[in-house]
Amino acid sequence: MSKKTVKDIDVNGKKVLMRVDFNVPMKDGKITDENRIVAALPTIKYVLQNGGKVIAFSHLGKVKEEADKASKSLRPVAKRLAELLGQPVTFIPETRGAELEKAVSELKDGEILMFENTRFEDIDGKKESKNDPELGKYWASLGDVFVNDAFGTAHRAHASNVGIAGHLETAAGFLMEKEIEFIGGVVNNPARPLAAILGGAKVSDKIGVIENLIEKADKILIGGGMMFTFLKAQGKNIGSSLLEEDKVELAKGLLEKAKINGKELILPIDTIVAKEFKNDTEFKTVSVDDIEDGWMGLDIGEKSIALFTEKLKDAKTVVWNGPMGVFEMPNFAKGTIGVCEAIAHLQGATTIIGGGDSAAAAIQLGYADKFTHISTGGGASLEYLEGKVLPGVEAISDK
Repeated sequence: MSKKTVKDIDVNGKKVLMRVDFNVPMKDGKITDENRIVAALPTIKYVLQNGGKVIAFSHLGKVKEEADKASKSLRPVAKRLAELLGQPVTFIPETRGAELEKAVSELKDGEILMFENTRFEDIDGKKESKNDPELGKYWASLGDVFVNDAFGTAHRAHASNVGIAGHLETAAGFLMEKEIEFIGGVVNNPARPLAAILGGAKVSDKIGVIENLIEKADKILIGGGMMFTFLKAQGKNIGSSLLEEDKVELAKGLLEKAKINGKELILPIDTIVAKEFKNDTEFKTVSVDDIEDGWMGLDIGEKSIALFTEKLKDAKTVVWNGPMGVFEMPNFAKGTIGVCEAIAHLQGATTIIGGGDSAAAAIQLGYADKFTHISTGGGASLEYLEGKVLPGVEAISDK
């Protein structure tokens, strides 16, 4: 990798500013999913064990007004981090000022402190989100080196990633390094054949990804709600299935583009349809040529799962983003489960999940350890797959 990683910098005796992604879901002040905290541990432990002083910080949710602060404090996260690390984490309920500066100056080698939600700085003029130069410079003044391990915000140029990086030597943490290697690798240098499986409700969310991957991938398999816009583009009746009317022409163009580029764009051949959007309702499997009025497709059918499994067999790199059906409803989760199993059982392939719902599905189904890499960034992964330059990655020092 051409970017510096935490192993390329000397952290011994240094104040190491560390941007982590602790944007975890909370309910009533309790963390409901601690995956992101666990994912950050290797980088934090590495710096502490090598004699560095860690000053960790993150955003949590959106903070628009003073009233948001109560439910958006990182204090519960600092408490859980201390338990996971097995050592104290000093929490400073400020984002700047004398208390924070004093705590930083008193930090000893191998110790860690964490300061408050970086987005508390957004209440007065969006200083964090708009990358206020003074704020980035101030935070940079607290440390000697900067480690960015927050891939989830790499597609945003904020004061806490890009702003600080403008003033200090910057390295990628282990999590960021893995994302650059795997998600970046899909776009820049994949082992072939490269197959992309895209699902989810809307074509509009994935247009950029499809357009980029039509050039990069050898096969693109499409499922989920967005398949119906493509089926409509082929002139099929889709009943009352989800449709983005204004994207039908675009879907036609993408089908055409795939053909011209000699790429396989594979659509499902059957679908599970129901009359109502709920789990406990009558449903049946029909061919995509036989969807009747008044029925909506809520999953891909068994023949499509078999087709997708067959098409994936020879793939050397697979990237998957988005469920194949309404995964939250057990009757319409079989397509997502089938595709997840097909990818999980591939031999000798690099298999990557581009974050979001697909990651949740794989974890829920117990297949997480069968994938080469599960991305921690939703929007960041998508923008990377679109071939965009991510400001947070770009700002890391080159080797």
